[in-house]
Amino acid sequence: MLKRLSYRINGVVGRYFPEQRLFLKSDTETRFIRLQPMTQAIALTGSALFLGWTILATSILMMESISAGSGREQAQRQQALYEARLNALSADRDLRAEEAARAQERFNLALKEVSEMQARLLASEDGRREMETGVDVIQSTLRRTIKERDEARAEKEALTASLQEQSGGSTLEGRARDAATTVEILAGALAGTAEQRDSMAVVAMAAKEQTDAIAAQKRALETKNDVIFAKLEEAVTISMAPLDKMFRSAGMSPDDLLKAVRRGYSGQGGPLTPFSLSTKGESLSNDEIRANAILQGLDRMNMYRLAAAKSPFAMPVKSAFRFTSGFGYRRDPKGAGTRMHNGTDFAASTGTPIYSTADGVVTYAGWNSGYGRHVKVQHEFGIETSYSHMSNIRVKVGQRVSRGDRIGDMGSSGRSTGTHLHYEVRIGGKPVNPMTFIKAATDVF
Repeated sequence: MLKRLSYRINGVVGRYFPEQRLFLKSDTETRFIRLQPMTQAIALTGSALFLGWTILATSILMMESISAGSGREQAQRQQALYEARLNALSADRDLRAEEAARAQERFNLALKEVSEMQARLLASEDGRREMETGVDVIQSTLRRTIKERDEARAEKEALTASLQEQSGGSTLEGRARDAATTVEILAGALAGTAEQRDSMAVVAMAAKEQTDAIAAQKRALETKNDVIFAKLEEAVTISMAPLDKMFRSAGMSPDDLLKAVRRGYSGQGGPLTPFSLSTKGESLSNDEIRANAILQGLDRMNMYRLAAAKSPFAMPVKSAFRFTSGFGYRRDPKGAGTRMHNGTDFAASTGTPIYSTADGVVTYAGWNSGYGRHVKVQHEFGIETSYSHMSNIRVKVGQRVSRGDRIGDMGSSGRSTGTHLHYEVRIGGKPVNPMTFIKAATDVF
């Protein structure tokens, strides 16, 4: 039955593929191989399938090659745009730093002028008080002189009446001589009193004019102080705004930071201590209130400076470098699938110096499995930074470091595909994007 089915199939296929014979000739004999229609059809089908598979595989390989080339070009363009953006951010950061330095210089100059103005104001205040004391003395002297004049007039009248009584029995000529003598004495006394009164009036007028001049100088000084205070208040406000923005951009509460800094630096004193011109416990003047507000702003800026020095707002690499990988999920370079990358990678040549990004204490310095040569630095406010894959470690556990201190050299130790620094920032043990701190500081440092 199978033979019969085979004959039928060969008969049908033979219409398109007639039977062929392949002759093989040797020196002694000739043989042939019979190729049935079914065999020819199978061979032709297999050859067509093989040819189609070859064409399809070649097409797939060419498409992958083309897509890979375009992907590399796109990655190169993105890298070029990213480097251009980084260069622009670096230039902007330098410009902001220069503006902050100029603002600090202007602020120092204005503060010096305020100090000089305050010294002159205190001197003029002392002069005014002395002048008021002199005017009081002159007024009391003038009142005493007027009282003595009135007493002299009363005494004159009493003497005149007494003389008249005593000379009642004398001649008219004698009484006239006595009256003339008495009048001369009284006239001399009155002339002296009037002269003293006039001199006192002149002194009082001069004192009044001097007092008016001092009052005018005081008003001019107060006007100038208002301008200086306004400039100082504006400078403090302008200087505080970037610092507030920097800490808020880094996800840190400025008020909580200042409370933490004050707990560590609770001493008071020096030029920033609130002051008062009154020594009698009187209420503060408007100028004193404004001056104390400016001093409080300067104290807040000083606290910000301490907090910024203890937070990782600096770059760990100062030499030429390029960013090779950012914070977030990525394809593992060792082929382990998609994994979380908890830091930022900086690539440069072997031995490139690595610096601490803030003040702190070294808590780990040694080999750490996939991190290679690894250093951890504990900072204030629960912040920790770590530096991995180094070729050389230059610090020890327990050592205190400051921002900008060299802690190691760049390398490729541990689980690494090339020379680079893996830099991490953790707050309360939770990893955060280091670029958040670096970008937040571009408007200040």
